[in-house]
Amino acid sequence: MTLHAPNHLENLSPDTMVVAAGRPAREHDSPVNPPIVLSSTYVGTGAVVDGDRAYGRYSNPTWDPLEEALSELEGATLPALLFSSGLAAVSAALSLIPVGGVLVMPTHSYQGALVMAQEQSAKGLFTLRTVDIANNDEVIAALTGSGEKAASMLWLESPTNPMLEVADMQVLCRSAQAVGAIIVTDNTFSTPLVQKPLELGADVVLHSVTKYLAGHSDVVLGALATSNPELRSTLLHHRSIHGAIAGPFEAWLALRGLRTLALRVERSQASAVELAQRLDLHDAVERVLFPGLPLDPGHNRAKAQMNGFGSILCIEVAGGEAAATAFVEALRLWTPATSLGGVESLIERRRRHANEPETVPANLLRLSVGIENVEDLWRDLEQAFDQLSGPQ
Repeated sequence: MTLHAPNHLENLSPDTMVVAAGRPAREHDSPVNPPIVLSSTYVGTGAVVDGDRAYGRYSNPTWDPLEEALSELEGATLPALLFSSGLAAVSAALSLIPVGGVLVMPTHSYQGALVMAQEQSAKGLFTLRTVDIANNDEVIAALTGSGEKAASMLWLESPTNPMLEVADMQVLCRSAQAVGAIIVTDNTFSTPLVQKPLELGADVVLHSVTKYLAGHSDVVLGALATSNPELRSTLLHHRSIHGAIAGPFEAWLALRGLRTLALRVERSQASAVELAQRLDLHDAVERVLFPGLPLDPGHNRAKAQMNGFGSILCIEVAGGEAAATAFVEALRLWTPATSLGGVESLIERRRRHANEPETVPANLLRLSVGIENVEDLWRDLEQAFDQLSGPQ
């Protein structure tokens, strides 16, 4: 399949790009949408060279449009790489750390990534230093080593999952670059429509495509994007040899979901701001975590480096763990489930996962705001709060 030349989308805004990127060339009777190619192997003779499809573990034509689109959206100069899941992409990214190196990672990173890093560190593959990513001095000290070994990789989440801390991306990237560390940024929460980590100094951008990019809670995929040829070659080799490849149908579904990303993000962000403001005034809520609130510790940083504030917010329910659990069980429109970024609004008490850090409050609920009518979402929250308070 012939895809658009790389310069085709240079002058398009991101909300147009999600629709236009990864389309087949405009030829007579060509399809508007790229087709699904279901093949495990490809015809060929002679030596296999770089660029040959050869075998389904190396390449699939159905991956190409989505990889092109993600690259365009993140501003990468090389095609992105699809993986079978977000954690498969995490595994590939962590493989960039040299044996005996040092990884600096937020204390409140996505728990799957954090557990993987902890397990690899326990095996002696590298040293793990966890930090409050919102504290510049603490992060920079961990990067330089303060008299010990300097970092090999800085892992960024901003905002973090689930505490929504906001990193000073440009300052931390410069500090990591100064010690020669590779910078990987998980951009799942923000999407490339809200934040562009490569422009802020990151080397590699990571996505759980499962979430906002695919957007319909029916796909499990991951992706990595970079403009560094050496890093991309290493990541591609890891994918090919370790086998964490995307299914063609999943890739096709994810590209189909990507087409509405701008509309979904616009709607869900607007609703998240409205809900956060109302929840911040509610007597049954001890604290709201959301960088869109002017008094949130990360507000000014988020305003400076993001195009919006995302669609994830967290609340701490008065009454502790039992009250938080009862609140979730009383909801009728919000769906109690893990994951995020789908069209439906999801809510979850994060500490129900055994691997979630103990620094995450037991009464903290993570809300992934979907695209439903915001007043319907609010009424459901209100009736659940009313059930907590009992008869008046």
